[in-house]
Parts: sequence; structure tokens; C-alpha cells
Amino acid sequence: MAAPIIQIENMTKTYTLGGEVVHALRGVSLQIEKGDFLAIIGPSGSGKSTFMNMIGCLDRPDSGSYILDGKEIEKMKDNELATIRNEKIGFVFQNFHLLAKLTALENVELPLLYRGVKVKERKKIAYECLEKVGLKDRAHHLPNQLSGGQQQRVAIARALVGSPPILLADEPTGALDSKTSKEIIQIMKQLNEQGHTIILITHDWEVANEAKRIVRIQDGQLFEERGDFVGTYSIR
Repeated sequence: MAAPIIQIENMTKTYTLGGEVVHALRGVSLQIEKGDFLAIIGPSGSGKSTFMNMIGCLDRPDSGSYILDGKEIEKMKDNELATIRNEKIGFVFQNFHLLAKLTALENVELPLLYRGVKVKERKKIAYECLEKVGLKDRAHHLPNQLSGGQQQRVAIARALVGSPPILLADEPTGALDSKTSKEIIQIMKQLNEQGHTIILITHDWEVANEAKRIVRIQDGQLFEERGDFVGTYSIR
């Protein structure tokens, strides 16, 4: 049996806010298999954002281990973490984060530009990724010429250009109406069927229920709601 693409054991994280210690993560453990579609659900203040930052290699835990696609993340230097983020994870955010003066195609190309990919090749890849999300015909539109749902599709295409094995989506439907939200989730499901591992952060149970697995986070602890978890949670 192949090793999990993500394996987290006894991860903790604390912050000091206003002189008080906040236990954002309390010894959490989680395994995610390659090709899984996992929703992590929780309200504001539950530790959801902190956990997302850990999974995305945007922050470091105080203790515990994190193995991502065979790499021991907690031992890496900052420049190594940047490389891992670039190669292994495609990020999709609630507010799209598109550059207003760039076309859809140019926004999608941007990560490849930073990697030094030549013009012809990066345009080819960017067009292919826009086609995957049904927006090839909008390639030369600016963000303000696109609907919210179309902008999110561009953001998903941008996350795909480096062919990362994992897509980490932070409230990807949070700024969208219910009809458009369903369309975006359908794209996520199609990408999952094509082999991408999807990790979806949300506060919306209707969205979470579209995933194969649901993990609820509350007071910095994880509780499996649906799925085939292998491991242990720390439960008070």
C-alpha cells in the first residue's frame, strides 16, 4: 500500500494574543491518501486557518511531525519550504487574488513565469489549464470583465499550471452565490477524478458534504465526521 501523501502526527501550535496563550492546534494527527477529496470544516476561531497554514507549509508547528509526499517538512529551511509549496501545492483562495491589469491567461501564466518557463511553453500550459476549467474562450479578458465564478475558475487554473499533486482550497466558494458555488465544487470534483488530491477548507456543511471525507476542527482538535481515517485524534 502506498504511503499517504500527507501524514501529520501530534501537531501543536500556540500563539500569545493580548497576553493570553491560545492553543490553536492541540496534538492533531491526520492522514490523507493520494487522490482523496477531504473537507476540513470549522467555525471562525476553531483552528481551521492555522491548520491550513501548516498543511500549506506557510507556517511551522511548535511540535509534531509533518510528512508531505515523502518529505519531512518540519526539518526544512525556509527556502526548501518555498520550493515544496511551489512544486507540491496549488493554492486557491476565497478572494481569487488575480492581478487586475493582467488577462486571465497572463494571471494563469504567472507561476510559470517565476519558474523561468519559456513564453511559448507557458502559454500552451496556461491555455490547457483554462480549458480544464471551461474558460479558454475568456483567456484574454481582464478580471473585471469576468464574473466572480469565472474569476475563481481562473484562480483554479493558475493553481493547476505547475501540475501540483495537491490542491489546497481556502473557502473557494465563500465569495460566491449558491449556484456558482455548486459549479466551482463540480470543477473540484472533476479535478479529483483526474487524480488531484483536494483539501477544501470551509465553514459550510453543504459544501463539505460534496467531499469524500469530512474532518471537523473545533478548539484546535480534529473529529472525523465521514471517511476512512487511519490514525488517532487527540480528544479532550
